[in-house]
Amino acid sequence: MTQRTETRMAYGEALLALGQTDPRIVVLDADLYSSTRTAAFRQAFPKRFFDMGIAEADMVSTAAGMAASGLIPFCNSFAIFLTARCYDQIRIQIAYPSLPVILAGSSAGLTQGPDGASHQSLEDVALMRALPNLRVIAPADAVETRAVVQALPALGGPVYLRLGRYPVPDLHPPDYVFELGTATKLRSGGDVALLACGHMVAVAMEAAASLGQRGVQASVLNMASLKPLDGEAVVAAAACRLLVTIEEHSIIGGLGSAVAEILAEMGGAPRLLRIGTRDQFGESGSADELLSKYGLTVEAVSLQVCQALG
Repeated sequence: MTQRTETRMAYGEALLALGQTDPRIVVLDADLYSSTRTAAFRQAFPKRFFDMGIAEADMVSTAAGMAASGLIPFCNSFAIFLTARCYDQIRIQIAYPSLPVILAGSSAGLTQGPDGASHQSLEDVALMRALPNLRVIAPADAVETRAVVQALPALGGPVYLRLGRYPVPDLHPPDYVFELGTATKLRSGGDVALLACGHMVAVAMEAAASLGQRGVQASVLNMASLKPLDGEAVVAAAACRLLVTIEEHSIIGGLGSAVAEILAEMGGAPRLLRIGTRDQFGESGSADELLSKYGLTVEAVSLQVCQALG
C-alpha cells in the first residue's frame, strides 16, 4: 500500500487500452482533456475523440446520438459540471432510452481543492442515483478503476463513473475483477462495519487499523457499486454493533442514504453513523485541509466511531 495513484489517471490509461481493442469506443470531452486524462486517447485516436468545448449539455446530447448509432461514448468533464449542468439531457436523452453512454465525472468530491464550491461535487451521486436505468460506480483505487473500465462495454445501458484526483494506494490485487452490484470485503471485524466508496475506502482501511489498536475490531467493505448497491452485504454487515458509511460526498442522497434505506426496510438494524459532508457546500483549500475540516481523515473517522461506541 505504498504506491499511490489518482483514479482519474488510472482511468485515462485504461480508456486508452480499451480504445485499442474496441473500435466502438469514442471519447467526448468538454475542454478538460488534460485534467480528465483523456489526452492520451485524443493523441492515439484523433478521429474518435471529440472536444466539444465548454458545452457540456451539447456533449451529452451528441453522445446520446452516437450511442443510438451503435457506438460506446465516454463523456468526460468535472463531476459537478457533467451531472448538474446536463441533468435534463442525461435524464431524457440517455437514462430514459437506457443508452450505453459512460458519464465519467472527474475530480469528484472535495479534493478538487482550491477551485472551491463551484467546482466541487458533493451532490453528484445523489443526482445520478435518482435516475432510472443509470448505474453509479465509484472505484476505490487504480486497480479497481482499470477493472471497471474494462467491464463497462459489456454492461450495456448508461453508467455514471465517479473519479478523483487524490492519490490513493492500491487496495485490490492485480487480478481483481469488478462485479456490478457486489461489495468487496477488504477486512473482517465483528464490532464495527465501515462501508466506504471512492477515496474513502483507503481511509476506512487505515481507520480500521487504528481502531484495532484501541481494541475495536472493524470490517471494511468497498461499496464501489453505489447503484445497484449490494443489499445482502449491507444486511450481513448489520450483525455488528455499529454500521458506518464514509463518503467524500454529502450524507444526503449518497452512500449513507442508500444504506439507510436498506436498513429501514429490514427492521431491528444496528445504529448507523453516516460520515460525509453535512447540508453544506465545500470551500477553497488544499485537498488535505478540506478533508481535515470536513472530518474525512483517518484520525477524524476513528474518533467519530469511538464516540459513537461510547
